Parts: sequence; structure tokens; C-alpha cells
Amino acid sequence: VTSNSPVGAQFPFSGIDDRENWPIVFYNRTCQCQGNFMGYNCGECRFGYMGPNCTIRRNMIRKEIFRMTTAEKDKFVAYLNLAKRSISPDYVIATGTYEQMNNGSNPMFADINVYDLFVWLHYYASRDAFLEDGSVWANIDFAHEAPGFLPWHRFFLLLWEREIQKVTGDDNFTIPY
Repeated sequence: VTSNSPVGAQFPFSGIDDRENWPIVFYNRTCQCQGNFMGYNCGECRFGYMGPNCTIRRNMIRKEIFRMTTAEKDKFVAYLNLAKRSISPDYVIATGTYEQMNNGSNPMFADINVYDLFVWLHYYASRDAFLEDGSVWANIDFAHEAPGFLPWHRFFLLLWEREIQKVTGDDNFTIPY
């Protein structure tokens, strides 16, 4: 349950930027997956589960990067390079504003590789806020200077890890810490 408390003075442009009310602004516009399923089409297992019905609990072990063998480091770099060369089969990015897309009647999207998708997602979450009058609100970073810092980054890394697993076919891949 999210709070309905009024925002503080640090948010003088309340209601302008869609990231301000994350994740509710997005959750209220998406389907609701049942059981241990997740994803844009509820076709994947929730993090920590596997199997045809997503009922098998799965524990992943992350390694400290300084404790990885040379072969493990080489594989990690190879996977990142593969993600850089692989177009995402599931996601595209917007190349225009909502206004430029004329309320969806002029779609403006582009394919993106898996690696750059996550660069774009991180940029989008932390970029300056563009205000209605064309000015920029540069004094806020919703991804790093707000209560959502930890849960947003945890989800971001889990999703990035999942997408690299799909590109490589290696369900045991984990991002080192």
C-alpha cells in the first residue's frame, strides 16, 4: 500500500513528472500476473522461481568479482559483449515524447540492444525532469535521491541479469558484486 501523504517542499513540481509516483503510475496501467509469474505478458517466472508452473524455488549464488577465476571473468565480459550485439526481442525505446507521438497515433520507437536497454532505463530513471513550459528541473534524481533507491536498483539488476540469461541461454548466470 502506498502512502497518500503530501509530498514535501523538495518536490515543487508535484504531478509533472511520471517518475514521481513510481511505481504506481506504471502498475496501474499493466496486467496483474498470478502466482509466481511475471513479465510484460506474465510469461516468465518471478525472480527466484523456475519450472513450467514457476513453482520450483531457485537460489542463485552471486560471486564477489575479485574472487572470480579468469575464466569466469572472461565469460562475464563475453556475455556483456553479446548483450551489446543482441537486439532485445521484447523491448523497444521511445524516440519521441508523448506529445510528439500525438497521443499514440504517431508511434516513435526504435529497437535497442539488451545492454543499451539497461543504459537507457537507468538514464530515464535518473534524468532531469522536463517541465510543461519547456524548462528543466535539474535538482532531482528520482532513482538516486528518493525512497525508491534500493528497491528500484534491486529490480533493475535482477531484470538486467534475467535479460542476459535469456540472450546467452545460461540460466545460471548471475551478476557479480
